[in-house]
Amino acid sequence: MSTELLLDLTGKVAVVTGSGRGLGLAYATTLAAAGACVVVNDLDAEVAEQAAKSIVEAGGRAVAEAVAVGTAEAADRLVARAVDSFGRLDVMVTNAGILRDRVLWKMTDDDFDAVVSTHLRATFTCARAAVVRMREQGEGGSLVLVGSPAGQRGNFGQTNYAAAKAGIAAMTRTWSMELSRSGITVNAVVPVAATSMTETIPAFAPYIEQWKQGSPLPDFLRKGEGFGTPEDCAALVPFLASDAARDVTGQCIGIGGDKLTLWSHPQEIAVAYADGGWSPQTIADSWHGSVGREPQSVGIPAPQLPSEAGA
Repeated sequence: MSTELLLDLTGKVAVVTGSGRGLGLAYATTLAAAGACVVVNDLDAEVAEQAAKSIVEAGGRAVAEAVAVGTAEAADRLVARAVDSFGRLDVMVTNAGILRDRVLWKMTDDDFDAVVSTHLRATFTCARAAVVRMREQGEGGSLVLVGSPAGQRGNFGQTNYAAAKAGIAAMTRTWSMELSRSGITVNAVVPVAATSMTETIPAFAPYIEQWKQGSPLPDFLRKGEGFGTPEDCAALVPFLASDAARDVTGQCIGIGGDKLTLWSHPQEIAVAYADGGWSPQTIADSWHGSVGREPQSVGIPAPQLPSEAGA
């Protein structure tokens, strides 16, 4: 079968959480363009309805379901909306998210709980509800979870967000094992794009503003930083939802600008042994000359932007 036919999503039904705008809308629009019927979700009913309307006006099929994700009840509503409107569910894209950035000593319980609920718990509840339906259908399906470089590397001021996204990467690996016999693939998209979240980063802000005014993002961002538009990231989602990716599961895949990447899984990279076991003293004596010789770096690398003279 040709790749073109494998990528055709006609007859498939997808739910995309947080798809009223930004990356989520790009995912929903691209899925619809590939032939899928889409349930658009947003907390704001007017935004959700407008997003669904834009898809329909472009020739796609979409309905809106306004609900705040996180609870089991919200997840059940989204799955029910897909089944009631289109008869089935094949793809769940867990995109909804918020930020409450603060350093550890200033982060409140509410800051932490809100982000973890929207990102991590909502991914869990929506995936669970989707998988129950997919397993009942007995024809497989796709979970496309949305991660972040912060979840892979950590990021200053993002205890809650980084922890939730790291948890999503762990869910990706775990669920890919649990659902393999059901024919359900599970992968995480790690997008880097010009959004309301990234425009708060000082290094990117002026380029995003220029992009909003109609100027293209420069090559040093698109290639060097893998930073582009939401639409640049969207192509990965219909691929992962398609039959062309039936053998792709348990992966964290980065995309942005002109760049496509595969993130590594955590693994042991150095090992040392001590006859009879270790003591604090023997660890201290050997650390810098053995497993601690090349400590791992943390954080998202700072953007490599051209100097003013070379810009």
